[in-house]
Formats: sequence, C-alpha cells, structure tokens
Amino acid sequence: HQDTDVLDTWFSSALWPFSTLGWPDSTDELKTFYPTSVLVTGFDILFFWVARMMMMGIHFMRDVPFRDVYIHALVRDAEGKKMSKSKGNVIDPLEVMDRFGTDAFRFTLAAFAAQGRDIKLSEERVLGYRHFVNKIWNGSRFVMMNLEGGVETDPDRRTFTLEDRWILTRFGEVAQEVSSALEEYRFNDAASGCYQFVWHEFCDWYLEMVKPTLYGQEAVPKGSVRATMLEVLKSVLKLVHPFMPFVTEEIWQKLPGTKGSIMEADFPDAAGAVRDEEASKQMQLLMAIVGAIRNIRGEMGIPPGKKVETVMEVPDRAQTDFLNRYEAYIRNLAKVDAISLGASVPKPEGSATAVIGDVQVHVLLKGLIDVKEEKRRLTKETEKIIKELDGLRKKLANQAFLEKAPDEVVEEVRERADGLTQRMGKVNQNLQILEDMDGS
Repeated sequence: HQDTDVLDTWFSSALWPFSTLGWPDSTDELKTFYPTSVLVTGFDILFFWVARMMMMGIHFMRDVPFRDVYIHALVRDAEGKKMSKSKGNVIDPLEVMDRFGTDAFRFTLAAFAAQGRDIKLSEERVLGYRHFVNKIWNGSRFVMMNLEGGVETDPDRRTFTLEDRWILTRFGEVAQEVSSALEEYRFNDAASGCYQFVWHEFCDWYLEMVKPTLYGQEAVPKGSVRATMLEVLKSVLKLVHPFMPFVTEEIWQKLPGTKGSIMEADFPDAAGAVRDEEASKQMQLLMAIVGAIRNIRGEMGIPPGKKVETVMEVPDRAQTDFLNRYEAYIRNLAKVDAISLGASVPKPEGSATAVIGDVQVHVLLKGLIDVKEEKRRLTKETEKIIKELDGLRKKLANQAFLEKAPDEVVEEVRERADGLTQRMGKVNQNLQILEDMDGS
C-alpha cells in the first residue's frame, strides 16, 4: 500500500530553499541564508521546480527564495546534438579533466556560456584553452625568472616606461569590464576579456617590450620594471582565479610578497587604477605599425630570420617625434633593420604598403623574396580560393540548402564565403605588387 504521508517529488523539492535550513523552526541558518541571491539552473525545469520554489517560498516564508535566476546553457556535442548514451556522443567531464586539466575545462565552459546559446563542446576547444593555461604558466615563469636583483618598493622612486603606463591603464580597463560582466552574469564576456588581455596584451606585447630593459639594453631602472611586471602578474592571477582556481593558486604561492590563499586576496578594483590616455594612444599607434609590418612579412612570404627595411610617411610632427623616440621597439618587435621617416614620402618601388590613419608604412621587398616563386605560390592560392568560393556560392544560391540547413550552418557558409572574398582581394593586391617588381 502506498504510504499516505509522502509528498509529491516536485512539491517536496519546492520546499528545498528553506526546509534544508531547519524550517519550520526559526534557526540561525534560516535567518542567514534565506533568501539567497542567485539560483543557477537549466530552462527545462523552470516550471517543475523554479516556479514552485518561488510559490512555496512566498507562501511559507513570505519572501522569495532568491533574487536572480541564471539559466545556464545546455552542453551539446561538437555538432550541436544533445548528448545521449544511446547515440554514444556523451563527453565524460572527468575524462576531459584528466586529459586537459580542470582549469582548461572550466575556462572552456565559461568562455562558451553565452546567454541564450547552448555550448557545442569538443575536445579541440578544451585543448585550445589548455594552451591558455600554459601561456599563463610560462608568462609567470618568465616574470619570476627575472625578479633577481629585487623590485623597487618605494613608490616615489618608481620610474614608469611607456609600456608600464600602458599595461597598468589597460589592466584597469579590463578589470572594470570583467567585473561588470560577472555582475551581469555574462561569464563568456568576462572569460573573453581575461583571455584577450593576458595572452595578447600582457604576454605577447608587454613581456616582449620589457625584455630589452631586463636584459640591460635600455637605461631604465630595472627595479621599477620588475615592480610593475610583478604587480600586473599578481593582478592578472586574481582576475583569472574564478575561472582557473588551481593554476592561479599554484603560481600565487610561489610569488614573493603574497600571504595566504589567493582566495583571500581582494578582487582587482578598477577604481584606483592608473589612467593614462596618452600612453594608450601612443601604444595603439606603435602596435598598429608593428602589426602591419608583421602582416606584410607573413603575406609576402618573407622568411622569419630576415630583417626588413621600412619607409614611413608620417605627416604629424608629434607622431614623428614619438616614433623616432621609440624606434627601437619597432626594430625589436617587427624585425626591422632600417627605418626612414618623412612628412611626405613617395611610395618606394617594390614595396608593400599598410595605412594606419595618417601614417603609411612601406616595407621594401627587393632582395628579400624570390619574386617568381612567390608569384607561383600566390597564383596557386588564388586558384584554390576561386574553387572553394565557387562551391560556397553555389550552396548559398541553392534554395533547398537555405531552407533545410540549420541556421548556424548557413551562417557559417556565409562567413566562410565573406572571409575568402576578403582574402582574394588581399592576394590580388599582393600579386600586383609582385607583377610591378617583376616588370621593373
């Protein structure tokens, strides 16, 4: 016989927010933890559980059990299908963590947790973020290896270089963006902000720019540079800690001047951050010029070991003075041998050009590449692009494909076609440069 003193499953579950805290007695736990702030759940039990918890809480406790409900994404397989044991497409999180690490797995889920979209999980994506974990580890090792000699602890004796002022300014901006994203439950935006800053700005730019100072090539107090480097690293670890608790704790324990667990450290506060708009503006120009030279080197097949010559047209006198002052950065970061600056410069023969605002950067190509071989390579690439683009355009012109294919597949084809069209324009432009060089 069925017991008469049994509650329906969802009814009893609806009592969970307060029954687990000692209700109906007025316990300290109940007073402390009811109501709570956030409930995290999936959309599929909003009616069965979430709504009933709300109703039961209002009825018995005279207050809602939580203020916000965060509806998380469903994790699907790489093709967007719901995971099912019968289909054999289930990804075991324990196996993934064993292979790639818990931090990488956690960061992957956060990075793809866009509101209103499910997560297409694949091992390749987790592997990509394991590389990010390695990047943080290696960047931290670089900082710790270069702390010998001590850091400048007296604020009045600190000397801040351009890259110091820029990275401190950028960290303040990123800390504000990440904090706002976390407060608004935009976990993917918060993770993306951490990723872009740590990988591309802190590791790829800042740590590369301080090397000449650390290795004795620049007359800047090393103690000041070490102090900024260590300060930013500590701040980075605190910013990334919610996503990657294990690697950040491990590094934190090895840094000088840290006490206790990183969990006890204050989360970065952007309110007191350095704000140097001039440094940001100058760095944007410097980074754009270096990036343009690097792009030309890659697109024109210039060997990595060869240095290039550049001629720049810089109409603005203040920009000219700035670039003359920081010419060494361009030489080191873009592998440039000689730089010429002028207010009005005709385009040199046999050069590839990039335009950054009012600045034109010409990279001289003669003697650096085999023109005929490079023309053959780009012609072959053109044929490949034309063939692939033709296939994509036929798909997009097929009404049956547009009607039957999932929206994300159609959008992916469109994006691929747009990317190839842009690439085709760039290849044709480079081919014209080579044609002119061959003719001369």
